[in-house]
Amino acid sequence: ELSLLRFLSAELTRGYFLEHNEAKYTERRERVYTCMRIPRELEKLMVFGIFLCLDAFLYVFTLLPLRVFLALFRLFTLPCYGLRDRRLLQPAQVCDILKGVILVICYFMMHYVDYSMMYHLIRGQSVIKLYIIYNMLEVADRLFSSFGQDILDALYWTATEPKERKRAHIGVIPHFLMAVLYVFLHAILIMVQATTLNVAFNSHNKSLLTIMMSNNFVEIKGSVFKKFEKNNLFQMSNSDIKERFTNYVLLLIVCLRNMEQFSWNPDHLWVLFPDVCMVIASEIAVDIVKHAFITKFNDITADVYSEYRASLAFDLVSSRQKNAYTDYSDSVARRMGFIPLPLAVLLIRVVTSSIKVQGILSYACVILFYFGLISLKVLNSIVLLGKSCQYVKEAKMEEKLFDPPPSSTPCKPSSKPQSKCKPSQGRREETLSASVTNQPSHQKENVIPLLVTSNSDQFLTTPDGEEKDITQENSELKHRSSKKDLLDIDRFTICGNRID
Repeated sequence: ELSLLRFLSAELTRGYFLEHNEAKYTERRERVYTCMRIPRELEKLMVFGIFLCLDAFLYVFTLLPLRVFLALFRLFTLPCYGLRDRRLLQPAQVCDILKGVILVICYFMMHYVDYSMMYHLIRGQSVIKLYIIYNMLEVADRLFSSFGQDILDALYWTATEPKERKRAHIGVIPHFLMAVLYVFLHAILIMVQATTLNVAFNSHNKSLLTIMMSNNFVEIKGSVFKKFEKNNLFQMSNSDIKERFTNYVLLLIVCLRNMEQFSWNPDHLWVLFPDVCMVIASEIAVDIVKHAFITKFNDITADVYSEYRASLAFDLVSSRQKNAYTDYSDSVARRMGFIPLPLAVLLIRVVTSSIKVQGILSYACVILFYFGLISLKVLNSIVLLGKSCQYVKEAKMEEKLFDPPPSSTPCKPSSKPQSKCKPSQGRREETLSASVTNQPSHQKENVIPLLVTSNSDQFLTTPDGEEKDITQENSELKHRSSKKDLLDIDRFTICGNRID
């Protein structure tokens, strides 16, 4: 018989057994543990990446001037020793001179930009208009970084590539002018960003600063509910590292400008300190929440951040080798989107205008400060190199450091897709299969069989008689660890559908 009393009794005394669905609840508990591990693992990656950016940034102020001096000394004293080589300068020395000349030219061009007029012009705008301007500046900064590194790479390669005719050297001039224009415009863009942040700090009701901080939380909405693979998350992590380091430099510029306006009164520094801490804390909180939910929704473990850290460490260790392909600062720019030249130009401009150097004692302090920067750079490089070797060894990636460079002539394709070039040594075949992602773009004949990852692609691209061979190579591709694929993912790679 049905009654209200029996229904209430059943509701109060009914039971359920969680052990009947043990796998489901175990998985939910592991997700909670993963979210709790994310802040620690993410911050370890962030700290390592920020020190990498700091190392590349300090290089511009410390070792680059010394390298430019040595290159110019070799260039001017070369007639005394005779032309023993066809090259007047080594490619690295040519790139150093180009970087130094770009820095000097852009620094003098920045003197024609009035910071005070820009500050009052921005301060006269409404809060909503400034909020829109700041968002537009963030987008423009990413676009400038994306295209700017290509401009600099094109200049370095045009200046150092082997040329058969002497008039081919004239092509360096338009590339150089384009690079100077890019660095100058990017420096002005970052100056407007710093000025807008300075206006937000000095506003009476702090409404603009609150709106700009809330803009970080809007970033969560735009990224959390999207599908992410490991490679996409690696790109986002590199972008967050670059953004956080850039914000630190912008906050330093804001503090310098404010301290100059208040005649370097130390009491005003404590007025700025709470706002600086609030901006940094909001940035850290947004990154933690964003990465925690991205890993939760996409079933990505917290151990993936150690793989990202090992990939960044691999870049540092490989750049210290004798046969390195590129300078370390360029690899950081390509990997994270952090280009130190425009930011260095702006910081030099702000420091020289904020701090007046007069008298012998002031110049002595400047020289001591320069030696202190060199000491900091060397110490930071040594610690980073030691930690990077440790991370590479823990990730078992040290064998890739000793892989021979890829040959310049591609192998001739044979009738079977699994056939490869005959190795001259016993280890050559092993190296070829282990470093597919490091092959140059002109070796497409070798890479095409290894790119097939799905059954539909097999059906569309291979005949019936070769399905067995492709399936076998597919299994080899799946067993390769994902950390090797990360070595070819930079900040501006457009990830397609074929992501392991």
